[in-house]
Amino acid sequence: MTSVRYTSPAVILHWLIALLIFVGFPLGVYMHDLPLSPTKLQLYSYHKWIGISVLLLVGLRLVWRVTHTPPPLPADLKAWERAASHAAHGALYLLMIAVPLTGWLMSSAKGFQTVWFGVLPLPDLVGKDRALGETLEDAHEILNFVMLGLVSLHVAAALKHHFVERLPFLQRMGLGGKE
Repeated sequence: MTSVRYTSPAVILHWLIALLIFVGFPLGVYMHDLPLSPTKLQLYSYHKWIGISVLLLVGLRLVWRVTHTPPPLPADLKAWERAASHAAHGALYLLMIAVPLTGWLMSSAKGFQTVWFGVLPLPDLVGKDRALGETLEDAHEILNFVMLGLVSLHVAAALKHHFVERLPFLQRMGLGGKE
C-alpha cells in the first residue's frame, strides 16, 4: 500500500518553512515603515536571518523532494485540480527562492551586508547601487504579496479538500488521523 503521508523530514521542513514565512512576512511589513533606530536595524537583522534560513531550508526540501517521491495525490481529484496543485507547488518553490534572494540582493545593493544569525557574514551578491536597491525592494515586496496570495490559496485548497471532500489532505502533512 502506498503511503498518503509525506516522509517525516519533508513534513518537518514544510512546517518549519511555513512557520518562518508566517513570522517573516508580518515582521517585514511591520519594520518597513519604522523610523530609523537601533530597533529597526535589529528587526531587519531578524528578518534577514529568517529569509536566509528559508532559502537554505527550501534548498534542503528540494533535494529531499527530488530524492524521495512524494505520496500520490488522492485518486478522487479532477485533472484540473491535479494540474493546479502541481503548478501551485512549483510556483511556491520558485517564490520561496525568489523572495529571500531578492531580499539578499536588495540588502547588497543598498550597502547592508547580511550576517546570518549575527555570526556568518554572507557575501554581497551585487555592488552598492541605490537605483538597483530600490528596484529590488519593489520586486521583493511584490513577490512577497504574490506568495501571500498563493499560500492563502494553498491553505484554502487543503482545507476544502480535507473538510468538504473528506480527502486526507491534512494527514499528508502530518496533521490528524492515521494513514
